[in-house]
Order: sequence, then structure tokens, then C-alpha cells
Amino acid sequence: MTRILFVCTGNTCRSPMAESLLRHMASQRGIAVEIRSAGVAAMDGMPMSRHAQTVLHERNMTNESFASRSLEKGTVDWADIILTLTSSHKQHVIHQFEGAADKVFTLKEYVEENNTSNQNEQIHQELHSLMAELQLKLSMGEQPSELEIARVYQLQARMPSLDIQDPYGGNLDQYRLTADEIRTALERVLDKLDQK
Repeated sequence: MTRILFVCTGNTCRSPMAESLLRHMASQRGIAVEIRSAGVAAMDGMPMSRHAQTVLHERNMTNESFASRSLEKGTVDWADIILTLTSSHKQHVIHQFEGAADKVFTLKEYVEENNTSNQNEQIHQELHSLMAELQLKLSMGEQPSELEIARVYQLQARMPSLDIQDPYGGNLDQYRLTADEIRTALERVLDKLDQK
């Protein structure tokens, strides 16, 4: 049985919705998983946000016993796969928990096709290399050319966002959109788990 941990900021919106959605969806497809969620800046024992609860109820799901949890080593060690809702959450997990790097992905990154992932990695490497060159130029008192600056903007525009939009503080429609975005990715997570 695969153990999946979802990680967001406060563990009251995105990660509890992902936890509840995946539990429900996996049950419907007969895929055995254990699922938890936690937050990098969560206060233990907080309820799920009202709008997140409403979105789940609209989809005939409930997680009445939910209480937020702060991310800790025991939970990280428990997980086979850690799916974060943003790249910054991923970086936090990698930097705070030694040995987690091989099992932590953003949710969108985890479900990307390898071909797309390789393309994104190439773009990222070129952008990183170009930025290093420009930093060196600037430190030597030289200005980057217009062509170099244009290339940076072009590469940045081609980099897809691996983040799930944070609905915190937003209206119910924003929560619905976030839940739909999560659900789409979770369908692909289950497809991957089904192939194992």
C-alpha cells in the first residue's frame, strides 16, 4: 500500500482538499492508499477552512474529523511519496528533512509526462546557466545585452507553473477552481499508481 503525504502552508485548504479528494477517488477506483496531509506553517488542531469543507460537501465528500497538522519528521519518514502544492513547499521539505529529496515532488510535477519534464528541465538549466552568466557580467561592471535580457524573459515565459493556486482568503468559486485543478492532477496520480 502506497503512503502519500500532501503538504501545503497551513494545512486548512489545499492539502486537506487533496487528502479528502484522493481518499474518495482511490476508494472509487479500488486503489489501496494511505493518505495524510500537513502544513509547513500549520498550527496543530485547526479545522479545515469553511470553503474547503463546502467544496467537499458539494462533491458528496466529508472529512469531519479533520484537524490540521504541522509537518514533522515522523510524518515525512512515514510517506512513500510527498506531494507538495507548490515549488516553495517542495524546497522547504527538501531543506528541512534530510533524505526526503528522492520522494518529494510538486503535485503537478509528479503527474507530468517524462517528455514534458525533460523539456522543462532543459529550459530550467538554460535559464540557470544564463542567469549565472549575467550575474558574473554584472559583478564585473558589464551590462547584459538586450538579446540576453530578452532570452531570460523568453525562457521564464516557457517555464510552466508547478504550483496549485492558493485559494486562502478567496471566495467559494476560487476554492472550487482550486479543487478542480487538484482533482485533475489526482486522476493522473491514480493512473500512475494503477500501473504499479
